Amino acid sequence: MLPDHSPFSPEQRLTLEQLLASFSPAQRFWLAGYLSAGEASGMQVATPAAAGAATKLTIIYGTESGNSEKLADLSAKEAKKRGFQAAVKNVSDLTPTDLAKFDHLLVIVSTWGDGDPPESATSFHKEFLNASQDLSKVKYSVCALGDTSYEKFCQTGKDFDLRLEALGAERVFARQDCDVDYEEAHRTWLDGALSAFGPAKSAVPASEGSGVFGFAPLASAAAYGKKNPFNAELTERVLLNGTGTTKETWHYELSLQGSGLSYEPGDALGVVPQNAPDVVEALLKAAKLNGAETVEIKDVGSKTLTDALREDLDVTALSRPVLTKLQELTKSKKLAALLADDAKDKLRDYLWGRWIVDALIDFAPKKGITAQDLVTLLRKLPPRLYSIASSLLAHPDEVHLTVASVRYQAHGLPRKGVASTYLADLVKQGDRVGVYTHENKNFRLPASGDTPIIMVGPGTGVAPFRAFTEHRGELGHQGKSWLFFGDQRYTYDFLYQMEWQDHLKSGALNKLDVAFSRDQPEKVYVQHRMLERSKDLWAWLQEGAHFYVCGDASRMAHDVNEALLTVVEKQGGKSREAAEAYLEELKKTKRYQRDVY
Repeated sequence: MLPDHSPFSPEQRLTLEQLLASFSPAQRFWLAGYLSAGEASGMQVATPAAAGAATKLTIIYGTESGNSEKLADLSAKEAKKRGFQAAVKNVSDLTPTDLAKFDHLLVIVSTWGDGDPPESATSFHKEFLNASQDLSKVKYSVCALGDTSYEKFCQTGKDFDLRLEALGAERVFARQDCDVDYEEAHRTWLDGALSAFGPAKSAVPASEGSGVFGFAPLASAAAYGKKNPFNAELTERVLLNGTGTTKETWHYELSLQGSGLSYEPGDALGVVPQNAPDVVEALLKAAKLNGAETVEIKDVGSKTLTDALREDLDVTALSRPVLTKLQELTKSKKLAALLADDAKDKLRDYLWGRWIVDALIDFAPKKGITAQDLVTLLRKLPPRLYSIASSLLAHPDEVHLTVASVRYQAHGLPRKGVASTYLADLVKQGDRVGVYTHENKNFRLPASGDTPIIMVGPGTGVAPFRAFTEHRGELGHQGKSWLFFGDQRYTYDFLYQMEWQDHLKSGALNKLDVAFSRDQPEKVYVQHRMLERSKDLWAWLQEGAHFYVCGDASRMAHDVNEALLTVVEKQGGKSREAAEAYLEELKKTKRYQRDVY
């Protein structure tokens, strides 16, 4: 990790490497900022307490994958540099009545799926939209995170913004709606919002030559992240499904050796994909371009159009913003009619299953568009997050993934997932893939190894539970563990079957219930197995078990939640309302955690 020429003795270097390897990404990031902003520059860093009374600022966040939390922490650091007495709070720890206590308020909240609040913010969001309190003394600004590929882009942030205004709060700086590439937009918003609050009473100087928000990471393991991924070698790839299946699920193993990256069970791996050559070629053809043209890409520089489309830009996800830019470029009356306010249903129907290439074929002029104009239509290619399927204790310097290749037909044409088929079709064993680890504090094993755990993970949702089970097995934890797994067919689709059997023998796994939906006339899913085992499920919950769900959000997660409610109702002798309150309490105490997508 540390080069031989670093100014440390061999013994010091070994000690430092061992310490850094044991730190979480967040710990290394904090340490890098602290050293570069303070001790590394030889500067005495003042604090608001030392400089005098500072203006109080509260930053609240609601997060699904952890991005809002990270931005809240960065915002607090910058605010403290400017002299604010900043505090960060998760909305899951607040009630709407608490907002009246905050004179200066920043809200950073993500939208999950198509308009829903993050799991941790669901209760607060529901209560807040129905609140009727006086917030006239509150000054605020909102930063909303979302994904423009969804119709209800940044809806949760919009809800917070409008409700604060309706309750009398003063918006001091306009809401910032951020797409998946959110860093620059957040920096711009934060600078404007902090300035709008007026000068704080005590300013804390930043070190000279510091980077974003007053510090620059050290040139070490902390440097690897979303903006600077580590090129990990693909050391192993195994097709998990048997001959005759309709599924294509791969097990990938990547080497992290030399990166200094670490992770915990429940974390995700960010994969930086590339677009498939045939997809790029189809887009070039629709735009009447050959790909050899030189274009300018923001934060990248000059590249050939083909390289830019393959490596840097999202060439598939069709959204209203993309169509709006295309209409401004082409002046298409047909497209203008589709984007009209009274044509939302028609637009929704058009967007379903279509790619950007379809819009170019339908609306671009016959002569095509210029290379640079094509680039302006497209957002940056976002990385994909996959639940990590391994424990570092069981596989040092490795990270494993369980990925289903997405392939389907839409409007009579073949389609495929960008990242899943990048790994399956374009990356061969021995090739390198850009990756980074992504911390997920909302999906964690219990602090005590004696606590029972119940895991529900059909299909690729089983990935983090492979990590959970390996981790507990390596540590020799005695807490009971129970896995519900489901897929289509026992013969073809029992992912990691031999491993689960080994874990049952070793005691790392105590109970295993499976549901294979296509092996009998009636379809059987994991929620059905839960209901069949309702008495034991309730007994485990009464013993303090933590309940985990990972996988499909559109139907499975809802069905599992309904089954769990039924178990609590019937076995606990509770009304529907009491059962719902019981599950809410499990969520608040981190005993009910979900990682759904």
